[in-house]
Amino acid sequence: MKNYIIISAIHICTFLPLLCSAQDSIRTFQVLDTIYANDTKNVALFFPEPIRQGITGAENFVFTYNREKEQYFGLLQAKPGKESNLLVVNNDGSVFSYIIGYKAKLSKLNYFIPISSSIGNEKPKVKDSIPVKTFENSVDYGTYYYEKFCRYLLDRKQRIGRIKNQTEDIVLSVETIVFDKEELYFVIQIENNSTLDYDLNFLNLLIETRQKGKRKSLQRLNQEPVFKENQPTKIRENETVRFVYVMSKFSLSNDRRAILELNEKDGERNIELKISHRYINNPN
Repeated sequence: MKNYIIISAIHICTFLPLLCSAQDSIRTFQVLDTIYANDTKNVALFFPEPIRQGITGAENFVFTYNREKEQYFGLLQAKPGKESNLLVVNNDGSVFSYIIGYKAKLSKLNYFIPISSSIGNEKPKVKDSIPVKTFENSVDYGTYYYEKFCRYLLDRKQRIGRIKNQTEDIVLSVETIVFDKEELYFVIQIENNSTLDYDLNFLNLLIETRQKGKRKSLQRLNQEPVFKENQPTKIRENETVRFVYVMSKFSLSNDRRAILELNEKDGERNIELKISHRYINNPN
């Protein structure tokens, strides 16, 4: 009997540290609930290292962060829709993944993410020499971000004022101008209220400068978009199309203004839409 007690004690002493270690592991492992956001508030996520990439899985979610200057936080917004996921990669390769959903009333606006919540690293240590294709190289994040944010703006349908012009039942208008990161997003609409299709030849954004002095003159410089989303080549009769031009950030002085120049292919229904410097310098 004494031998049995001694052996049992030895087993307990051997097993007890393992049990405690397992319990500590359970305590330190944190299951993060679904992160909720909406379209009226910014939900901030703070990470242990600066954010290098952040991607959502559905168009009704937008995750923004500073791509030019490394920062530890990003902002999440959502529109009503199905749940999706958020994938974030820090500059040290740590990967974080969460379920995200929409909720009209939010009980939490700030999340401080511990390193223990990382699901792994994008560059795992392997013993063989097989090259690993990193997540960064497999995704053109600049284009991906432009597409997602443009879709968000097209769904939102926000207007900044009456900026429109028309000719022969063709109406050209700018719904809104939004500043994000280092770009200006021009949400543009073309209405074809005629009985003939409209074939678009080109749509240019020009900067017009009024030269002062005795001989007044106008100088126009074309601004090339860095990205275009949903731009049509044809607007059919009684059809309305909406699309986005993404331009590098710029501002205008009082003697300058922007002009949208719409030109019809093999036709004369051309429109010039003048945009005051006030709209450019005070975007949404």
